[in-house]
Amino acid sequence: QVQMVESGGGLVQVGTSLRLSCVASGRIDNGFGLGWFRRPPGKEREFVAAISWNSGGTYYDDSIKDRFTISVDNAKKSVYLQMNNLKPEDTAVYYCAVSRRGVAGIESMYDYWGQGTQVTVSS
Repeated sequence: QVQMVESGGGLVQVGTSLRLSCVASGRIDNGFGLGWFRRPPGKEREFVAAISWNSGGTYYDDSIKDRFTISVDNAKKSVYLQMNNLKPEDTAVYYCAVSRRGVAGIESMYDYWGQGTQVTVSS
């Protein structure tokens, strides 16, 4: 069993940056993938980015890949999402998740989820 706890959300202005953090407790194996998803108001949850626990290989949704960066700190069992040049459409609840099947961009591939952290981008 893996538990995830996100932090770092908040209310920010358009064009600013924010860094989300997610700490995992429990066993993370080398083949696992860690991902970030988000749920905008009134919409379905969508994929944002993912990273391999051991190789650091990354995978991004095209809509954010020029502005967001995912990274992992194995020693701290943490995954981060650096978000730059934030836009109102980035407003959402952001979730981190763990996939036992490696890096994936599909929600159903993820086994463990955090509770989410709210990001609101104000214009």
